[in-house]
Amino acid sequence: MILYSLLSLSISLFSCSSSSETVLPEVTPKVPSVQVNEVDYWLTNGSKNIFLQKQTGILAFGSTYNVYPNIEVDATQTFQTIDGFGFTLTGGSAQSINKLNSQKRNELLQELFGKNDNSIAISYLRISIGASDLNASPFSYNDLPAGQTDVALSQFSLHPDLNDVIPMLKEILAINPQIKILATPWSPPTWMKDNNSFIGGSLKTEYYGVYANYFVKYIQKMKDEGIVISAITPQNEPLHPGNNPSMFMSAQQQAVFIKNHLGPAFAAANLTTKIIIYDHNCDRPDYPLAILNDVAANPFVDGSAFHLYAGDINVLSTIHNAFPNKNLYFTEQYTGTSGTFEGDLKWHLKNVIIGSMRNWSKVALEWNLANDANFRPYTPGGCSTCKGGLTINGADSFERNVGYYIIAHASKFVPAGSVRIASNQTANLNTVAFKTPTEKTVLIIENDGSANELFNIKSNGKWVTTSIGAGAVATFIW
Repeated sequence: MILYSLLSLSISLFSCSSSSETVLPEVTPKVPSVQVNEVDYWLTNGSKNIFLQKQTGILAFGSTYNVYPNIEVDATQTFQTIDGFGFTLTGGSAQSINKLNSQKRNELLQELFGKNDNSIAISYLRISIGASDLNASPFSYNDLPAGQTDVALSQFSLHPDLNDVIPMLKEILAINPQIKILATPWSPPTWMKDNNSFIGGSLKTEYYGVYANYFVKYIQKMKDEGIVISAITPQNEPLHPGNNPSMFMSAQQQAVFIKNHLGPAFAAANLTTKIIIYDHNCDRPDYPLAILNDVAANPFVDGSAFHLYAGDINVLSTIHNAFPNKNLYFTEQYTGTSGTFEGDLKWHLKNVIIGSMRNWSKVALEWNLANDANFRPYTPGGCSTCKGGLTINGADSFERNVGYYIIAHASKFVPAGSVRIASNQTANLNTVAFKTPTEKTVLIIENDGSANELFNIKSNGKWVTTSIGAGAVATFIW
C-alpha cells in the first residue's frame, strides 16, 4: 500500500511538472571586449636579430593611470618642414649598384626609392659635381692638359658621369619624380686652382667668375638630361683640404664668391637652385655666421649645411636662433669599418636623425649609399674606411648595413612635406615627432640606455604603454 501511494505521488508530480514547465530568463553570454590596434610600429635592435620589422602587439590609446614616464607628442607645436632623408649617391655607389644583375638591380632601386610596402622611400640625394673621394679617380667636367685654360668653358662635359651616375639618377626619378637633389663639388678643375692639383689649394681670384659659370653650366646641362638640381653647396668640407679631391675655401672667400659671382650668375641665368653654405662640421659655427652676417652675401643664401665629425649637433640651433629665416641641412655622416652595428645605430639615430631634426634641419643624410666588400671604389688618398648603406657582393647579392636602417627608420615613414612637431625626451629615450601630409603622426624613439625602458606615448590626453629594448630604435605611427 505504501509502495502504491509513493508511485501514485511520483506520477502526479511528473504530470504537474510537464503541464506547467518553468521558463528560465534568457541570458546573453558575456564576450570579452577586443582591443583594436591604433598604433603601428617598426623596430630595429642592436642585437642584429630584428631589422626594421613591423611588430604585432596591440597598442590602443587609453587613460588608465600608471607610473611610467610619458613621451608626450604635441601636434599644436610645429617647427620646420622636412625636405627628406637619404644618402649621397657617389660615383662609386652608382658603379657598385650597377654590378648587380638587371633584375636584382631593379628590385633594389624600387626598394630604395619606391613607395611599396617593402620600400624605404628615400626622398633626398646628395651627388658630387665632378668626382668625390669615393670615385675611382678624381676628375672635373673641364679637365685640360697642363698649362691650358678654358675661360669660356667650351670644353665643359658631363661625360665622366654619363655611364653610371646620370643614367641611375634618371631611373631613380622615374621611380620617384619628386626626389630632391643637392649637388656639391669636391674640387674645381685644377687649372682654376693656385696649386694645379685636385688635392687642396684654393680657387684663383681671377677664376671666381668662371667658376660661377661652371655651376650654371652644370645645372643647365643636368636639366637637359632631365635632372633638376634643387640646391648646391659651393664646396664640400671647405676647411679640409687634405682629401683627394678637395679645396680650401675660407668663410671670407666663400662670401666673396657668393655675393660677387655665384649669386649674380644664378640670377642672370634665372636659376632657382638654392645656394647652401659651409657643408662642414658643427665645431665651426663662425664660418656660416660670417657669411650670413655679410649683408651682400646673405640674400643669395638659402641656408647652411653641416656634418658631425667634430662639434655638437645642437650648434644648428645656434645658427637658427641667429638667423631664423635661413634653413638648415644635415648633409653627411659616415659609418666606418671600425664601428659596430649597435654602436652606430644608437649614435646616428641620436645625433644624425633625431638630433639634426630637433635642431631645425630639413634633411638628414648619411654618406655613401653603396660600395663593395673592400669599401671600394675610392681615390688614392680617399676614404678607405667608409662603409656604404649597402655592400654589393656580386651580380646577385647585396647586404643592408647599419646606414640603411638608420635612414630607413625615418625615410620610410616621414615623407617630404612632413612637419616636425613637439615631443619631450626622458633620460634615456631620445625622440622626434612629425605630422605627415596625410595627417599621420610619426614618432621615432632611440633607447640610449643599457636596459629595457617601459613608457607611455601620450597624445591628445590619452596614452599607450609600450617598451623598447636597450640600444634599439622604433618608429611609431598613428
